[in-house]
Amino acid sequence: MNFAQLIGDWHALAVLFVAGVVPNQIWRMLGLWFGGGIDEGSELLVWVRAVATAILAGVIAQIVVEPPGALASVPDALRYGAVGAGLVVFLLARRSIFAGVVAGEVFMLAGKWWLG
Repeated sequence: MNFAQLIGDWHALAVLFVAGVVPNQIWRMLGLWFGGGIDEGSELLVWVRAVATAILAGVIAQIVVEPPGALASVPDALRYGAVGAGLVVFLLARRSIFAGVVAGEVFMLAGKWWLG
């Protein structure tokens, strides 16, 4: 397999890059520039962090309760068990998000492999 077959149509990748990455980076740089002097403990940023956390929790809950695509073939008990395992490891690893996510993924993959 050569490089052209591996990446496919490079024009589509270029369009995705221009349409997806460039606009995102502009807002990131503007946020960095404008928000550089804001105190992290300010009420505004505490509120923004709380809203972002609530939105993320809602998205995760929706994916677990009504799974899309291939995740729909995973039994409910296994999905909820993976969330529980991730939560336990998150708490035991001193609130490490990375450890919780990895534990949940390992639990899910091991359970799916065991169930066949």
